[in-house]
Amino acid sequence: MLIVELVGFGNRADPIGSALLMLFVFAPAGAIAGLVLGTKLAMRMRGGENTGSLAGNSLRAFGALILLCAAAGTAYYVYAVTTATPWLNPNAATPLLVFEVRLPAGTALPGSPREIAIELQTDINRMPGEPRFNRFRSDGDRSVIAGDVELAFRTAYRQVEIKIKGQPDRLYPIALSAKAPHAAQLGPWQTNADGSEIRYRAQWPGRD
Repeated sequence: MLIVELVGFGNRADPIGSALLMLFVFAPAGAIAGLVLGTKLAMRMRGGENTGSLAGNSLRAFGALILLCAAAGTAYYVYAVTTATPWLNPNAATPLLVFEVRLPAGTALPGSPREIAIELQTDINRMPGEPRFNRFRSDGDRSVIAGDVELAFRTAYRQVEIKIKGQPDRLYPIALSAKAPHAAQLGPWQTNADGSEIRYRAQWPGRD
C-alpha cells in the first residue's frame, strides 16, 4: 500500500479501492515479473547448457509455484481445523446441561447454596454449575436436587460432580453425544453406584 501511494496510484479518498488494486493487479504482476526475471537469471547462470526457452522454463516455474502454494494452503487448512477450539455453539449463546439428582432415601436436602457445589468435568475444561433451589423437592422419602451448567465445548466425555456438605462426593457420567442435541424433556433416571439417580437433557438457547 505504501508503494502504491508513493508512485501516485493510490486514492486517499478510497483506501479500500487502493488495497484491492494492489492485491489483484500489482501483486500478481510483480509476482509474475519476479518469476520471469528469476528464471532468466537462473538460465544465464547455467551458461551454455541446454536450458530450454525462457517461456517454457517460466511456465514450469510458475506451475511449481502454484503447486507449492496449494500445498501450503492445504497444510494451513488442516492445521486450522485440527487446532480450532471445538466450541459446541460458536458465535452464539452456550447450551446448558439441565439435570435433576434423586438422592438416596433418607438423605436431607442441602440447606443453603454454600452447602452444595456442582462441577461439569470434561477432557477440555471444568465448569461450575448452578443449583436451582426453586426446583428442589421431595419425591416420596427421597430428596431431589436440580441445577444446570454450561456445555461450552463439543466433546463426548462429560461427567458431573456434586458435593453436598456432610455427604460423600458423587460423580455422574453424562451419556450425551459430542454435539449434545437439544431435548425438550429430561431423560430417564440413571442409577449411580451409591443408589442416587440422575436424569438430564441439553437445552439450547431459544428453546424450552
